[in-house]
Amino acid sequence: MGFEILGEISNVETIAEGRGIRILGRLVKLYGRGNWRKRKGYAMVRLPDGTIAAAEIHWFEAHGIGKRRLKIKRLVETV
Repeated sequence: MGFEILGEISNVETIAEGRGIRILGRLVKLYGRGNWRKRKGYAMVRLPDGTIAAAEIHWFEAHGIGKRRLKIKRLVETV
C-alpha cells in the first residue's frame, strides 16, 4: 500500500458498481465473487516519507471480502 490511513474515511461515495467496474474480472479472479463497488472518500494519511496529509482515496470493496486495492488519487492538503 505504501501509506497508512489515520482515523476514519469520511464523505464516502460509490463511484461504480457491478459491470460498471472496468477491472471486475480481475477483482473476481484475485479475491472472489461478490457485490463489488468502487468507492471514494477522504482521510488523513501518513505517506512513506512521514508526511501527514489529507487525501482523496479510492478503493474497491465487496460484502464479506472488505476493502481492497486502496490508492491515493490526489492529496488535498499537507499538514
